[in-house]
Amino acid sequence: MSKPAVDIGLCTLCMGCVEVAPGVFALNDSGFIQVAELETYPREEIDEAIKYCPEDAITWED
Repeated sequence: MSKPAVDIGLCTLCMGCVEVAPGVFALNDSGFIQVAELETYPREEIDEAIKYCPEDAITWED
């Protein structure tokens, strides 16, 4: 199953991914974006978050 991943080294915390897919992305207590552990991921929402990420920090991993 493919899973979204965030490169925290590239992420500028613009929070766009959280706005687009709040059930998938969230700001954790350490101040980084984290990906929720889900059985399936909403591909359309994740693809939109990838499209609008200004730093190309979000990718799909197998």
